[in-house]
Amino acid sequence: MTKINIRSKDLDGAEISWFAPICDGDDRYLGERDPNFKSNWKNTSDILLTADELGYRNILCPSSYQVGQDTLPFVSAVAPLTKNINLLAAIRCGEIHPPMLARTLATIDHILEGRLTVNIISSNLPGEELSSEDRYQRSREVIEVLKQAWTKDEIEIDGNFYKLKLPSNPGKPYQKNGPLLYFGGYSPPAVDLCAEHCDVYLMWPETEGNLEKHMRNMSAKAAAHGRTVDFGLRVHMVVRETEEEARAYADSIISKLDLEQGKEIRERALDAKSYGVSKQTAMRDQADNDGYIESHLWTGIGKGRSGCGAALVGNPDQIVNKINRYMEMGIRSFIFSGYPHLEECKRFAELVLPRLKTVSFPISQGKVTDQIPSSPLAGGIRI
Repeated sequence: MTKINIRSKDLDGAEISWFAPICDGDDRYLGERDPNFKSNWKNTSDILLTADELGYRNILCPSSYQVGQDTLPFVSAVAPLTKNINLLAAIRCGEIHPPMLARTLATIDHILEGRLTVNIISSNLPGEELSSEDRYQRSREVIEVLKQAWTKDEIEIDGNFYKLKLPSNPGKPYQKNGPLLYFGGYSPPAVDLCAEHCDVYLMWPETEGNLEKHMRNMSAKAAAHGRTVDFGLRVHMVVRETEEEARAYADSIISKLDLEQGKEIRERALDAKSYGVSKQTAMRDQADNDGYIESHLWTGIGKGRSGCGAALVGNPDQIVNKINRYMEMGIRSFIFSGYPHLEECKRFAELVLPRLKTVSFPISQGKVTDQIPSSPLAGGIRI
């Protein structure tokens, strides 16, 4: 059996992250819009800054064309307001010319003094219909340009999507080798791309057995390139003092959701037809009558949103035990979220976070500071 090899195997703890709903979807009840939870600067920056104050180590700032705010302006604006938290900025490959994207990310990395991480997204752009193979090939070329811009004197690529030969300056980031690259995807081209180029393989919730299969497959693929990756899990969270309270609250989240409305919400997303989304649907179909596919893993969330479609549900002991089981499997990064996000961010920080040993990934092996002056308001790098 293939061994699960972990990039940060000696890391004593886990990166516990939260989610900034800059792409809308922050509600008390799925399917019922409340203007108090609107995706705007005030609401989403409040969530992010609260997560920073409460001790979360990273926060995902997602990307979507149809709803919400644009990721990179949001991240750039909030960066100097933060103290300790890393920012995980999602970028859609092909949206920005790669050399200019490298410069943009390098600028933000200097503002954050090395606390930038990047989530690579390979979905179709609005109005576009590329094959899976072409989308991931474009992402591969974008990543190659980013890495060259960040670490070499010249960018040179003769690809299917980009043919470039130009100096790399001023694309040098604060971090010597550039920000860590997080990546999620299940199709063979996606797995190959992550194995070759990325640092953290993000998975959506599935049974523990299926997660282990993905991790073993990725470990083997990465080993073929002489590499290892870290593993992460993106999953929603419902924690209460008792299991009964947690299950009741989970049920209430979808209590006002019309199933046809839920289908419309899921299908409007750019990733609605992806292999990963289809796996979330299959998991939901296999769950029991209450929506649980295994102990404390509830699939009801997927009835009203695309992408990550399940939540951990239970009391603090049960949630801590479940997270520890994932860590024993080799998962070192967790991205949690809840409905509504600010309230649940505080609740998880009260009931669970103090019982977990949290770390920030060793994201920098030195710094480059001769390109852009760093912000005096930003916090330092934490190892």
